[in-house]
Amino acid sequence: MMINHEKLWTKDFILFTISNAFLFSGFHIFLPTLPIYVLNQGGTSTDVGLLSAIFVFCAILIRFFTDYGIRKWGKKYYLYIGCILCLIAAISYILATSVPRLLSLRVFHGLGFGIATTLYATIVSDILPKSRRGEGIGYFGLGTTLAMAIAPGLGVWIVDNFSFNNLFIVAMISQIIALVCMSLCSIPDDRTAASHNQENSSFIDKLLERRLLFQAFLTVLFGICIGGVLNFIALLAKEAHIANAGYFFLICTLCIFLSRLVTGRIFDKKGPAWVILPGTILFLLGFVVLAQSKSMTSFLTASALYGFGYGTIFPAIQTWMFNLVPASKRSAASATFYNMVDIGNGVGSVALGVLAGKLGYASIYWCSSIIMGIFLISYIWFVCNERQALSGNPQEVEAEG
Repeated sequence: MMINHEKLWTKDFILFTISNAFLFSGFHIFLPTLPIYVLNQGGTSTDVGLLSAIFVFCAILIRFFTDYGIRKWGKKYYLYIGCILCLIAAISYILATSVPRLLSLRVFHGLGFGIATTLYATIVSDILPKSRRGEGIGYFGLGTTLAMAIAPGLGVWIVDNFSFNNLFIVAMISQIIALVCMSLCSIPDDRTAASHNQENSSFIDKLLERRLLFQAFLTVLFGICIGGVLNFIALLAKEAHIANAGYFFLICTLCIFLSRLVTGRIFDKKGPAWVILPGTILFLLGFVVLAQSKSMTSFLTASALYGFGYGTIFPAIQTWMFNLVPASKRSAASATFYNMVDIGNGVGSVALGVLAGKLGYASIYWCSSIIMGIFLISYIWFVCNERQALSGNPQEVEAEG
C-alpha cells in the first residue's frame, strides 16, 4: 500500500495534471463567452449550437486516427501536435471577425482538443497504479475542475470589463503554459504497444470500444446534459434576469473539487455504483432547480447540486471504463469516453439550442432532468441485472457494478 501511495504523486503526474488544467482552461474560457461573441456578430441561437457541434465533430473525427498517430509519432509527440493545434486556434480567434470565420477556426480547435484529451487521459491511466486509479483520476480531474471554475468566470469578467481580444490573448497564454508543462514530463516514445492490434479495426471499433457499449450509452446522456449547462447557462441567467452568471461556475467548481477529494476513494473501495447512483440523483436535482431559477439563491443552489453530481459522475464513468479493459485498450477506452461526451455535447447543443429558440432557455434544463432520469433508471436496471447474473461471484460484481 505504501508503494502505491509513493507512486501516485510522481513528478510526471503532477506536471500532467497542471498541463491538463491549463489546456482545459483554454477550452472552458470560451464556453460562456463565444456564444455571446456569436450573437454580437449577428449570429442566432442555432449558430451557437453549430459552434459546439463543429468543434465536437472534429474532436470525434480525429480520434478515429488515434491509433495511427500513436504508431507514427508516439504518445508524447502526438500529444504535442494536439496541444499546438489548440494554441494555433487560440491565437487565430483574434482574426475571427465574422461567424463563418469563427466556425472554421473551431475545426482546428476541435482537432487539437480531440487529440489532447484522449492522450492526456490515456497516459495518466498508464501512470497510476490500478488499486488507486479511481482516486488518482479524481485528483487528475481536479485540474479540469479548477479550469471549469476559474476560466468561464474569468472569461465573462474579461469580456465585460475589457474586450474579446483580451480574452483570446489569455486563452493563448493558457495553451502555452500547457505545452511547457507537458514538455517537462517523461513519457516513453511508445509507438506500437497501445494500438498494435487496431490497424484493421472497423468504423465502430474506432468510434467506441465494443466492451463498453452500456457505459458509452450513459456517457452520451451525460454529455447532452453537460452541453446544456456549458453552452447556455449565461443566456439562461440573462433570460431570468440573474446578474453575475460567473458565480455559477465558481460554486459549481468548489463542489466538484470537494466531491473529487472523496468519491475516488469510495470508488476504489466500494465500486462504481456507490458513486454513480448518488451523483446521478444530485445531478438530476440540479437541473430541476436550475429550470425554475428566478433568483441568485436558487441559481447557486442548482450550481452546487450540479457541481456535486458532475464531480462524482465524470471521473467515475471514466475510471470504470479504464478498469474494464486491458492496458492495450486504454487509448480506445479513453477515445470512447471522450467521443461519447462530445457526441452528447454536440447533439445536445444543437437540439437544445433549437428548443431554447422555441420555448426559452429554461426548457433546456427541464429536458436535461428528463434525460438524467433515463440515465438513472438505466443504471439501476444494469446494476440489478449484473448483481443477479454474478451473484455467485461477489468480487466480480464489485468490479463490474
